[in-house]
Formats: sequence, C-alpha cells, structure tokens
Amino acid sequence: MKIHYLLLALLSAVLTSCTFTETVTIDENGTGQYTVNMDGSALMAMAGEQMAAGLSEEQSKNIDTTFAFKQVFAKKKDSIAKLPIKTQQELKKLENVVVEMKMNAEQKQFLVALKSNFTNVNELQDMLKAMQTLQKLDKKSNSENPLGMGSDFANNNSNVTYSYTAKKFNRVVTVAPKDSNTVSEDSLGMYKMIFASSNYVLKYNFPKRIKKVSNPDALFSADRKSITVRYPFTDYMENPKKLDLIVEFE
Repeated sequence: MKIHYLLLALLSAVLTSCTFTETVTIDENGTGQYTVNMDGSALMAMAGEQMAAGLSEEQSKNIDTTFAFKQVFAKKKDSIAKLPIKTQQELKKLENVVVEMKMNAEQKQFLVALKSNFTNVNELQDMLKAMQTLQKLDKKSNSENPLGMGSDFANNNSNVTYSYTAKKFNRVVTVAPKDSNTVSEDSLGMYKMIFASSNYVLKYNFPKRIKKVSNPDALFSADRKSITVRYPFTDYMENPKKLDLIVEFE
C-alpha cells in the first residue's frame, strides 16, 4: 500500500461527518502521549462503495497499516531541501508522528490516528496544524494532486499552546487579528455545511485528581483523573477560543 494513496484517503475522510478526538495523556513524570483520532466511518457508510471502486480488490477489502511521517519526508527530501529553513525546522518536529489507518468497506470502518510522544507538555503541537504544514509540501495548481487538496483544512486562524504544572493544566487558543485572517467567509460557510454533524472532542488523562474544570460541560471519569469535553466542529472552525480549557488539580 503506497503512502501516497493513504494520504489521499486520509484527506477524503475529513470531508464528511466525522468525530475528531484530541487525547492528551500525562504520566507522573510529565511525559506523555498526544493523539488525534479521526473516525470517518460515516464516510464509509455513505460512500464506501464509490471509494472502493477505484481501488484494487485487495485494497478495497481492508487496510490496516502504520507509518511515520519520516517515511513521507524521506521520499520528498529534495523538495524539502528547497523549502525555507523555518519550514524545514517545523517539519523536522513531525518526523516521529505516527499515522495508523484502518479502512474496511464491508465493515463500514474508516479510522485514522495521529500519535506522538512528548517529554514535556510545553512541546505539544496542534496536530491538525501539523497536518496542514505537511499538505503544503505538495500544494500545486493541479487539483488531482492529493497532497495539494484541502490545504486549508483545519485552518481556523489560531494557535494552540499547552502548559502543565503541579496545580494546573492549560489549553490556550490564540486567534490572529481579524485583519490577518486567512479564512474567507465563503470558506467558513463551506466548512459549516460540510462539518454540520461533526464533533471535536477533548479527552485529557492526568496522574492526579481534578478539582475543577473551566468548562461546565466537562464529563469526569469515576476516579476524577480524566475529563471529556465535546464541541461541534463548527466551534473549532468559527470560534476556536471556545476550546480554551483550564483544569485545576486537588
């Protein structure tokens, strides 16, 4: 299975009703894991046959694979070398991000997970922004180029930073000034229509009990060490500040 096809399938998955789950798990020593899961099974339920029609018989039955972005970068090292140094440095940070994909047309299953380990919460990057950076590698005028498709996906004109101390965890969204907003009204309208039934879920797991959370709709686990908050995906696109979160520990 070629990585080129897998990235095309991944981009296709986001163009329908999906559930995006951002999971952060912090261990006792402050290290942890960051994962973004995309459940595009609704796409398979609605258009699985059409997607499978363009694939070989073997491909259309089942995909269960894992690859790291460093494999993609290795294939495009010549193109990357021509990019600005700052962009090359950004891509370097993504080398160890791992993509896991499961696709089964018969079972109406399309699951994609992007995973990365971190040594400090402050190192966390917004995974969807990382995907956007990757897509820019092959952004061309040719609409048939899969890596050039949807290069504005998840561009909500914001940046996410995370911090973690003994007493508090912060997820802070910074939105660029309106005059530098790169998201047009037409684009927002398109995303609002496409993602009308999609959700963006925050799921955070900590090594200590939680005292309180800034979002009153947060759901606690039985041991109060985990929280889950669900948002419409349109909130992520149109008002990302709604996804600000402060978690205080006992």
